[in-house]
Amino acid sequence: MVCILPNIKSAKKRVKTTETKALQNKIFRTKLKNEIKKFDAAVAAGDKEAAKVTYTAAVKRADQAAVRGIIHKNAAARKKSQLTKKLNAMA
Repeated sequence: MVCILPNIKSAKKRVKTTETKALQNKIFRTKLKNEIKKFDAAVAAGDKEAAKVTYTAAVKRADQAAVRGIIHKNAAARKKSQLTKKLNAMA
């Protein structure tokens, strides 16, 4: 596989910046997934209090991801709706 590197200085900077931003986005997306997994684990365990705490953290993380453009706003809304349905089903 041939890797083409830019010759122009500003393009070289953009490559570095893009790599950094992609890594930051990946880290944030992983944190979002981990919050959702914690919520799912609390729901599976039947722990209502832990589910409420992890629910708020997961919803907050989803909103932040939507604002930062890591996930689409409709995807965040869909994910929040799914989490809310799971939380309400526990009652």
